Amino acid sequence: MPKSILTILVFLLMIGCTEQNKNKEKILFITSNQHTYGNTDINTSNHFAEIVLAHNVFIKNGYEVDFVSPKGGAIPVGYIATSDSIQKKYLYDNNFMNLLKNTHKPTDVNAADYQAIYFSGGGAAMFGISENKEVQTLATQIYENEGIISSVCHGTAGIVKLKNEQGKSLYLDKKISGYPDLFENKAAKYYRTFPFSIEEVIRKNKGDFVYSDKKRDNFSVVDGRFITGQDPSATVSVAQKVVEIIQNKPLKK
Repeated sequence: MPKSILTILVFLLMIGCTEQNKNKEKILFITSNQHTYGNTDINTSNHFAEIVLAHNVFIKNGYEVDFVSPKGGAIPVGYIATSDSIQKKYLYDNNFMNLLKNTHKPTDVNAADYQAIYFSGGGAAMFGISENKEVQTLATQIYENEGIISSVCHGTAGIVKLKNEQGKSLYLDKKISGYPDLFENKAAKYYRTFPFSIEEVIRKNKGDFVYSDKKRDNFSVVDGRFITGQDPSATVSVAQKVVEIIQNKPLKK
């Protein structure tokens, strides 16, 4: 094959790959920078499984994932189980862990680039996210662009204050799940640092908070373009449902 033709073919291949990456659908993860429960010295973190199990589903289905935290930069991770093969794989993946060390600030990303937003949990998710205007704006814009809002466990704290332009709850009359008060130890010091009860605020804002009375039974609910799970056991199911809805467009409000 003449060198000139080979050069052209290589060039066209590079363009094709570039366009493919450019058009690849993306999902935005919201994580927390919080290291302690409130102002105490009790450590908290983002739930590693709720991050990596969802990430694994999205990547395997051809989506790109970006990570955002209110302050950007490194985020604390915990609740790690190296007996789980997927968690172990990601824990020792330097490229992936570097993403968690270098999360974007909300102002670094454009809501129009994402098909869905996903709020992961862990105790850290109770702090710094629901009150962050930039994060809230990203979530609202993604939803208004026909995107999906999803969360797992305490990650649902990130969506409790979402409102539309008219000031009404974005999840008005919708079924929403998250970690219920039933399973919280309200007498514990950690719980007394929580700025609010997820369950109470969802209901106050006219959402229909739903949950299973059993722990870790893979409980999740889909209502329109809200997909929410009760606890870590629902992580994979929530991610799979996000993929299913994206793939079965057009979406309806």
